[in-house]
Parts: sequence; C-alpha cells; structure tokens
Amino acid sequence: MGERKRVPLGIFAVLLLISASSFQLLRASDDADDAIFYESFDEDFPDRWIISQKDEYSGVWKHAKSEGHDDYGLLVSEKARKYAIVKELDQAVSFKDGTVVLQFETRLQNGLECGGAYLKYLRPQEAGWKPKEFDNESPYSIMFGPDKCGSTNKVHFIFKHKNPKTGEYVEHHLKAPPSVPSDKLSHVYTAILKPDNEVQILVDGEQKKKANFLSADDFEPPLIPPKTIPDADDKKPEDWDEREKIPDPSAVKPDDWDEDAPLEIVDEEAEKPEGWLDDEPEEIDDPEATKPEDWDDEEDGEWEAPKIENPKCEAAPGCGEWKRPMKRNPAYKGKWHAPLIENPAYKGIWKPRDIPNPAYFELKKPDFEPIAAIGIEIWTMQDGILFDNILIAKDDKIAESYRETTWKPKFSVEKEKQKAEEAEAGSNGLAGFQKKVFDLLYKIADIPFLSAYKPKIHVSNIQIFVFFPNSVFLENDLQFYLSIFFLQDLIEKGEEQPNLTVGILVAILVVFVSIFFRIIFGGKKQPTKVEKTNVDSSAKNQSGENGENEENKENKEKEESSSAPPRRRSTRREN
Repeated sequence: MGERKRVPLGIFAVLLLISASSFQLLRASDDADDAIFYESFDEDFPDRWIISQKDEYSGVWKHAKSEGHDDYGLLVSEKARKYAIVKELDQAVSFKDGTVVLQFETRLQNGLECGGAYLKYLRPQEAGWKPKEFDNESPYSIMFGPDKCGSTNKVHFIFKHKNPKTGEYVEHHLKAPPSVPSDKLSHVYTAILKPDNEVQILVDGEQKKKANFLSADDFEPPLIPPKTIPDADDKKPEDWDEREKIPDPSAVKPDDWDEDAPLEIVDEEAEKPEGWLDDEPEEIDDPEATKPEDWDDEEDGEWEAPKIENPKCEAAPGCGEWKRPMKRNPAYKGKWHAPLIENPAYKGIWKPRDIPNPAYFELKKPDFEPIAAIGIEIWTMQDGILFDNILIAKDDKIAESYRETTWKPKFSVEKEKQKAEEAEAGSNGLAGFQKKVFDLLYKIADIPFLSAYKPKIHVSNIQIFVFFPNSVFLENDLQFYLSIFFLQDLIEKGEEQPNLTVGILVAILVVFVSIFFRIIFGGKKQPTKVEKTNVDSSAKNQSGENGENEENKENKEKEESSSAPPRRRSTRREN
C-alpha cells in the first residue's frame, strides 16, 4: 500500500481557525443590542447607506467579500477616484453621558500608496448639510482612521470644537499619531473617548496613543487658546534700534592702509627651471595623420592635422615661453571697515505688546457636538479598500468583544496564511529569487539592439575567429565580443547552479556595462593613419574623423542627396 499523505499542520490550523471564525461571527449578533450603532455589511448597503450624488464623487462602492473569507464589507472598487457615502443614525450620539467608543475595520487588500481610509462622524443636519450632497465641506465632529500619502502616514484623530467666545469651529489634530500598518491584512481601529478628557487610540486592540483633550502637548492647535496674544495694532517706534553692535564711529582708517593693493603679485625671486624648452610648443601636429582622401579644400577649407602633446615636453620641466609665477601679496589688506562696538542705543528685538485674548475661554471638558451620521469621504489612488464592522458603543468592553468575534478570527486566518507563504518563500527563496533574476537576464540578452552585435563563433583547436557582417575584426575588441558569446552560456550555468547566482550576477553586470559603453561610445577611437600594408578591402579600417568605412565611401555619391546631413570634418584652419 502507498504511504498515507500527511496533512501539513499549517493547513490544519488554518482550517480550524476558519471553523472557529464561522462560529464566532455568529456570536457578533448576540452583542448587537449592546451597541449604539453597528454595521456588519452582511447584507447589501443601498437601502441603508446613501451615496453622494455630487459629480466629483465618481468612485463605485460595492458589496463584496473580504479576500479569503465569506465575510462581506463595503469595497472601494476603483483606483484614482473620490468616494462619498453616508449613513444616518437612528438617534444622535451624545458625548456628555460618559465613555464613547468608535471602532471599525479596514483591509487594504492592494496596499495603500496614496489615499485615505478614515471615517467622519457627522454633526446633525441642522449644521447645514444633506446626505445626497455629502462632501468634503459637510461638518463633522470627529475624523478618525488611516491616511497615507507621501510623507503622511498616520491614523488620524481630528475633532472640531466650537469656541464659545467666537462661535468659530476649530480643527484640533492629535500630535504624533500612530502610523498605518504596512500590510494587506484586516486591521481594527478603536478610539475610546473617556469622561476624564482622555482619549486612547488602539490598533488591533493594542494601545498606540493616549492623550488629553485639554493638553497643549497633545493637540495642535490646543483646545484652550492662550490667555494673551500679540497686539496686531501695536507698531514698532521709528527710533527703535535693534542693532546689537555698530561700526565704531570714532575709528579712522590707518594712513598705510592700501585698499588698492592686489591680492597676488609676480614672484620676482622665481627662476626659470633648468632644461626649460623655450622654443618647443606644448602641442604639435600629429606626424602620422594625413588628410582624408575625400577632403575637399573648396568645400571644407584648408585641412589641419589634429594636435597631440609634444613628446619633447614630457621629459622637460616645461615648454614654451616661461613666465614668473604669481604669489600672494604681503601688502594686501583689502577694503577697510571700522571695527564693531556695543551699540549704546540698542533696545533689543522689538515685538508687539501682549493683550488679553478675546477668544480665550476656560472649560473642564470638551463640548463635542453630537454624532448624527457616519460618512466615508475619501480620495484614493488605491482600490481594494474594504470597510467592515463599524461600531459605536458606550463601553470599551463591548468594543473588545466585537474585536474578538469579528476581527480577530479573520486576522488570525490571514496571519497564518501569511506565515505559510513566507515559510514557503523562505524555503524556495533562492530559487524564487534566481528565477526572477534569470527571467530578466534572458529578456535583456534578447534585446534587439544587442542581438545585432552577437558574433558567430567558430572554434578550431585553439584558434578563435570572429566574423561580423559589414564590420571588421579588431584584436583589442576580442574580449568584448567573447563576452557577448559567453553571455548565454553564463546565464544557463547560473540557472543550473543556484549557489552561483550572486557571483554570476556580478559577472553579467560587468559584461552588460562593457557592452553598453562599447555600443554608445564605439570603443577606443583610432588616430588618422595611412595604412602601410595591403589588406583586403573588406577588412579596411575607418579613416578620417568622419567615421565612414570603405564600403560607405564607395557608395557615397549614390547615397548623397540634398536632404542628407552635412558630414563632420576635421578642424579647418582659421584665416
């Protein structure tokens, strides 16, 4: 009989968790009566939630399952869209009677590169908004949840509070909020507002931040304004002197101070080095260069040989006319300035006087506006954001119970699946990495502009001959051409032996860099020379700085036309 197949413990654990989650999810409804508001999205949402009818909110909301679960949620289904949807509560929630807990789940199934996944807890409609016109300007009491884009990566907690003196609503932002988890798992966000002015922010049931609403260290701007403010009508007196130091008015420039003395002067003590070649120029015409055969004096002007460094100057201390070097002028002092002294009229840096702040008030606890609706109004570049299990409760124990029965089973399943995938990736890590690397290398090796440079190689005993169509064989380019020849074989060897992957990557990188520079810059330029030996016409080298080969020269007259670009020529002599 064949050996019985064993079921991996990881899979068994996942199945067990799924079964347990199915049982626990049924228990969530048992606690529903304890909640002020609870939305599980088990049923479709259009009969309970109102989608904004404003044109700018074109994102499509969907009732969809969380990936890998039978649990439904509210899904952001499209990228690069604005979304707005709102749910009116049966009864407004007051913050005056005790603890209020705000909790909801999100799952960023495709990650979150730039966008929000927060909730807005809206004031009553008497504040001036309508559900079908819900937008960014609709007045809220609290905004809470993840937001990430660029340098922004935080779990927002913002509350709007009415100043009892001015009647103005001011946004107060939590300082140093927690960051958003950077994965694709389900996460639950909880804000616990307590009657002692404390607010706790929990992520996955773990406290990440604790703050006091009345503390200036916890919110920006502070809830309670400063007692005094600078007087906006106060003006700096005209005779107010803020200069701490001034030039000494009694100082006089010394008689021997020469402001016109140069910074450097000729070193009169310097002597010409022995062996200096006064009559030799630093550069000379290249004696091996000759005028190209196709040079036309009438069209191109008088031909001038390219310059090279004078070989006679290499052994000598210098060539050409010798001049004494410059040295720093000991008499140089620069422009004279009077020294600085303490300013007897200095009064310090002026600032307006402080006056009582007309907006100042005192209170023992925040006066939050009641919550009459829950809205999601976001702009996001990401799809796949799933909202679920939105809860408002009066007791953090109730919120904990919901986390245990709705969020934790799903999270546990996702976490176990993630661990299994990581374990599998770890066991096959090198092979997976190797496969991606060599898939890329094969694609690079087949790039069209590289294939044109691949030679045909014939090996006979120890002789290697390299043939290139419409080109010539250069001994100093042998390494370049052989590197292309061995590229395919090198990739195949590395694919067969994963432990050599890193070393082969380095070798192939060097090959590609060499190929790139060879193609772009054409290798080492050859000086213009007259060939002294006879060679076959198919193997003649390029002549002249215009870079045309013999075949091109033979066909030059046939290919020339009025639209042809002018050829590059050597330097012509200036008349």
